[in-house]
Formats: sequence, C-alpha cells, structure tokens
Amino acid sequence: GRSDSFATEFDLEAEEYVPLPKGDVHKQKTVIQDVTLHDLDVANAHPSSGAGGANQRDVLGLLRSMGKPKKTEITDKLRGEINKVVQQYIDQGIAELVPGVLFVDEVHMLDLECFTYLNRSLESPIAPIVVFATNRGITTVRGTEPNGIKAPHGIPIDVLDRMLIIPTLPYTVQEMISICQIRAKTEGLELSEDALRMLGAVGKKSSLRYAIQLMTPAKLVAETQGRDQILPEDISQVDDLFLDGKASAQMLLSSEGASFMK
Repeated sequence: GRSDSFATEFDLEAEEYVPLPKGDVHKQKTVIQDVTLHDLDVANAHPSSGAGGANQRDVLGLLRSMGKPKKTEITDKLRGEINKVVQQYIDQGIAELVPGVLFVDEVHMLDLECFTYLNRSLESPIAPIVVFATNRGITTVRGTEPNGIKAPHGIPIDVLDRMLIIPTLPYTVQEMISICQIRAKTEGLELSEDALRMLGAVGKKSSLRYAIQLMTPAKLVAETQGRDQILPEDISQVDDLFLDGKASAQMLLSSEGASFMK
C-alpha cells in the first residue's frame, strides 16, 4: 500500500494506506565459510583456552584457533568427535556438505593396511568421492607376503566390491599422434609429419608414455645437427639408445639379461 503521510502529495491511487515505518532498520547478513574437514581437525587439535569439549565449541571457535602454529596429533577419536559435530550442523541446516574428490593413481602400489583404512573410511556418510586408477590385471596385493594374495588390479575384493569399474581401451595410433602434437605444442617443439607418425608407431609398439619421453632427447639430437625441426631419423636414433619397460623386461628374461645385470 501507500504511505498515509504522503497520500495527498502524489497523484497515485492505492487500495490501502499504511503508516510510514519508524525506528531503526534491522539488517541480517549471512556469512558463508568454506571449511574442509581437515581444517576442522587441525583447528580442534590445539583448542583455545576456553573450557568445553569439541561438542561445546562452535565453528567460529574452531576457525579462530586455525591460525595457531602449534601442531598436535589428530587421533581417530578426535576425528570421530568432529564428524559428529559436523553431522549435527548438517541435520540442523547450519552447514551443507559438499563432497570432495580423492584421486589415487597407481592404486596397486597401496598395501593391505592402506586398503583397510580406505575401506573403513568409505563407509562414512561424509566420505569423499574416491577415484582409483591402475593399469594392472591380476596381481599380488602388497603387504600380503609371504602368501601373496592375488586380486584383480591389486585391490582386495572387499574394496573392489564397493566400486564401479570403468573400462578403458588402448589408444589408437591416430590418437597417440594427436596427443604427441599437443605435447609438442606445449613444450615448443617442432616435429615433421613423418616424425609424428613414427612416434605413433613407437607408442603402439611400446607405450604412449615412452613415445612422449623420446621427444626431448630427439630435440637435442636435432639441435646437434643444426636443425630446429625433429625428423624421423632423430626419433629412430634416440629409440635405439633407450629401452622401454617392455623391451627391458624381455631382455632381462633372455639369455643376454644374465650378463647384462652382472
């Protein structure tokens, strides 16, 4: 409606006239702070001088203590108390949980104790999204010696049952050439079309990683010849100087490998 104090001053019609508001204007401000669970663990590991346990301290008290340089061990009991407080805040609508993403590459390098800890942590409702990456098939789980328990991808079955496995396919030669072109552009290298095709062939024979690693020494060989562009003969020369993982393993298994290691 219109204010009744100015009803006669303006040529405006309204169905309802209301009194002009008086008094102070009250404003409400909402502050959103992004805090990780690790920040809360560290902040609560060296609490302030105020009395009270973890359940009695609010988030602001934890944030104020985050700046202290003193380090204290973060125990499982402390993490459990922090998780309870966070869950209470989520249930009350005070906080909102934004799941993070934990990416673990070469996951077959983890041992049985690490998998046990991860398996228990994944049961928590506030656990992040975990992505594992590996290129192993049936292999031994580390930490199970001397029996040597074998499992797909080197991951215990209990952990593997909790996962969605995304199948991947090997790169084609054309895809390898495209990746080498992107890498060459990033590193400022100039390769001829024939050199790129040779890198694709090398990648198919061995691996894409090995083909990319040949680009830098091939550049050095080209510079010694007074050229800025990498040619196929440069790739061939450095390929003869080095061995990829497959070729090295085959040589060690052969009769020449015994004399090579002496």
